Amino acid sequence: MRRLLPFLMLCATSALAAPAANAPADLQPLPEPPAPPPGYEPDPALEPQVTILKRGEDNVEEFRVRGKLYMIKVTPPHGVPYYLVDDRGTGEFIRQGEVSPRLMVPMWILKTF
Repeated sequence: MRRLLPFLMLCATSALAAPAANAPADLQPLPEPPAPPPGYEPDPALEPQVTILKRGEDNVEEFRVRGKLYMIKVTPPHGVPYYLVDDRGTGEFIRQGEVSPRLMVPMWILKTF
């Protein structure tokens, strides 16, 4: 049994290292992405502004875009951070840990009325 395990591990690693049999032989690297158009400047209003505060013993980072608070990162003294996220833009913050039970899907506001 002691000799079988190293043999199986060797077989598994050699199978992973071998090239795929059905891979095309004429693979080419991807081209470089195109440069931004001339005169393009990123909108600084869309960059998040981060404010770092000290509340008691907690470090608090507030994230804002266009002056609107959308996320707060709280790092307590024991070092396990958690987030308060306003995912709907209503001003109600939901606590989410480092590993959230919910799936965080990127959401952008395309248009407001």
